[in-house]
Amino acid sequence: MSVVEAEHKLAVLQRVVLPTESQVDTLPLYVDAGSASGIRLREDDELARTPKLPEDKLQLFSSGGPGVHFDDILSRRSMNVRPGEQVSFGTYFNAFPASYWRRWTDVRTVRLEVATQGGGTVTVSKSNARGSIQHVESVSVNGTETAIFELTLMPFGDGGWYWFDLAAGHDGLTLEGAQWTLLEAPRANGQVTLEITTMNKPDYCLNNARLLAANPEALENVKEILIVDQGTKKVRDEPGFAEVSAALGGKLRIIDQGNLGGSGGFARGMYEAVENGSDYALLLDDDVVVEPESILRMLAFSDRCKKPTIVGGHMFDLHNRSVLHTFGEVVDPHRIVPAIPHADMDMRHDFSIANLRQTSWLHRRVDVDYNGWWMCMIPTAVIREIGLSLPLFIKWDDAEYGLRARAAGFATVSLPGAAVWHVSWLDKDDMVGWQSYFHERNRLITTLIHSPYPKGGRVLRESVQADVKHLVSMQYFTEHGRLEALKDIFKGPEQLHEVLSTKLPEINALRARYADAQLQENVDDFPSPMLGRGPMGGAPIGLPNKKDLVSWGIKTVARQLVKTPAPESAVRPQGVLAHRDSRWFRLAHYDSVVVTNAEGTGMSWYKRDPKLLRSMLAESARLHVRLVKEWDELAGRYRGAVAEITSMAAWKKTFDEHSVDGR
Repeated sequence: MSVVEAEHKLAVLQRVVLPTESQVDTLPLYVDAGSASGIRLREDDELARTPKLPEDKLQLFSSGGPGVHFDDILSRRSMNVRPGEQVSFGTYFNAFPASYWRRWTDVRTVRLEVATQGGGTVTVSKSNARGSIQHVESVSVNGTETAIFELTLMPFGDGGWYWFDLAAGHDGLTLEGAQWTLLEAPRANGQVTLEITTMNKPDYCLNNARLLAANPEALENVKEILIVDQGTKKVRDEPGFAEVSAALGGKLRIIDQGNLGGSGGFARGMYEAVENGSDYALLLDDDVVVEPESILRMLAFSDRCKKPTIVGGHMFDLHNRSVLHTFGEVVDPHRIVPAIPHADMDMRHDFSIANLRQTSWLHRRVDVDYNGWWMCMIPTAVIREIGLSLPLFIKWDDAEYGLRARAAGFATVSLPGAAVWHVSWLDKDDMVGWQSYFHERNRLITTLIHSPYPKGGRVLRESVQADVKHLVSMQYFTEHGRLEALKDIFKGPEQLHEVLSTKLPEINALRARYADAQLQENVDDFPSPMLGRGPMGGAPIGLPNKKDLVSWGIKTVARQLVKTPAPESAVRPQGVLAHRDSRWFRLAHYDSVVVTNAEGTGMSWYKRDPKLLRSMLAESARLHVRLVKEWDELAGRYRGAVAEITSMAAWKKTFDEHSVDGR
C-alpha cells in the first residue's frame, strides 16, 4: 500500500439496491435480463412499429424476463442468478451516471466492487452520449470473490453510464453486494434536514416516515426529520405515529402551522435547516413513495460537487411505477413554461417496455433549470445567499427558485438513480378550478422577475389566449380566478406574505356563484341529456387547422357573445363528455354539457352565459392592456423586492403569525 493510499479511505458513492416484496412492479428499474444491447427503441424506429417482435427480442421487453425472477432477490443488496442465465444491472437505479459525476464534481476515477459467491462472469460496460455501448472488462469469478474495477470518468463529457452484468455458470451465481466507491482523503459528510410538507394526508406522510425508519442507513447523516403539518387531520393523531416516532430515534419533529401552501411549508423546511446548522435541506412532498437509497446518493453527490449545487431526484408515476414522468426540466425563456431540455427526450418513458440500454436518449446528460420539489436537496449555503422560496402558496415556487439560483451562479442537477413515485400529472387538471388563480399569478410573477424579453416575450399573448379558451369552454369559475390573479399582480410583491393564508379561502368562496364549480358524484345527479346528435349535428369536432384557427376563433367567440343559448339547454344538458374529450374546441360548440373532472371523482354541469362571457372578456382585455403599459415598472418592483420577501426575517414573521399552539 502506498503512502497516498494509506492516508485515504474508500467512500461509497452508490450501492446496488433491489426492490422489496411490495415493489414487484418496479423490478425493471433495478435489474433486467440479458447482456448489453444497443437496440434503440423509439416510436419512429422500425422495431417499435413491428406488430410482432422476434422471439429473441421479446425477452428484452418483458418485465424481468428470462434470467430475472423476483423469487431470486434475497435482500435489498443480494440476489441469485440461476445456472446458465445472465442479468444486467444496466438499469435506472443501478447503472452509474458517470457523465453527471464527470460534469459536476472533481471525481475522475471510480472503483466498482462486485462481491459474488459461486461461478460465473462479471462484465463491465459503458455507454457514450449517443447510447453506443462498449465493452470495458470481463473477469471470471469462482467461490467467494470480490471483483474490483478501476474506471475512469474522463470520456463522459456529454453523457454515458457505467454498469455491470452477471453471467452464472453451471452451478449458479449469487450477488452478495456491489458498490461504486472513491478513494479519497477522510472527510466529514454533510448533515441533512429532511422536511416533508403535508396538508391533510397523514396516512401518506406516516407511511414515508415508516419507510425511512425501516432504512436506518439512509438516515445516518440526517440530522432531523421535520414534518410541517398545515392540515386539520394531524399526523401526530394518525394510528401508529408513536411507534414510528420511536423507531426514528428522536429525529422526528412535527411543526404545526396554518396552511401557507407548499411554498410556506417548504420555506419552513429551508428556514429550520439553516437554523439548526444543517448543510442541506431535503424537501419532500407528502404524497410520494421514496426510494430511501436516493438520500444517500444525493448526499454523496452533493458533498462532492465543485460548488454548492441543488440536487433533485426524478419522479416516477405512482400508479404505473415503471414509468418515468420526465428526465429533466427547463423553463422556456420566451414563454415561461416548463419544457423538456432537448427534442430527443420522450415524456413518460416506460422502462418495462424499453430498458436503459435500449434507449439512446437516456444516455445523453440532461442539464436542467430546476427540479420539482417532490424531492430536492438544497444546500443551506445557497439558501443563505439567495433566500427562501417566494411566498407563492403553490405553483412555480420550485421553478422560480431554480431560476433565481441559476442567476446567482448555482446550478441544479436532476440526478439519475435518485427518485420518488408520485401521482402523475395525467391524473390531475390543475389548470381548471381554484388552482388556476395561482398558475396565472405565479407564472406572471416569475416572468416579471426573470424574463429576458421585453414585456415577457409571449407570456401576455398566451395569457389572453388562455382566457378566451376558458371562457368559450364555459369555465367561468376558473376564469374568475385568473382575473383575480391579474388584479393582484398590480398590488405588488409587498402583499404576497399577508395573503398566503387568505387567498385560497377567498377563491373557494366564489364557487357558489358558478355552475361549473358545483361537483356531483354521478351523472344521474343531473337531468338526463337531450335526445339528439348534439352540436354540429353530431359531426366529429376536432382542432381547426392552424391556418383556419384565427377565423375559427373569431366566429366561435362571436357566436358565444351574441347567440342566445337554446332555452332547453338550461333545463337539460346537451350531452356528457369524459374528461379526456372535454377540450376547449369541443366545449365551445355546446350551450350546456356535463363534464367529468380529471380525477374521475365527479362531474360538473357547464352552462353557457353570453352576458358573463362579455363582461369577463372585457375585463381580461382591460387588465392585459394595463399590464402591458405598466410592465416595466412592475418588473422593477418585483425584482427589487425578491431579497426582502424571501429573507429569513420576512418568513420568520409569517411563521410566527401562523403558528399553531406555539408549535
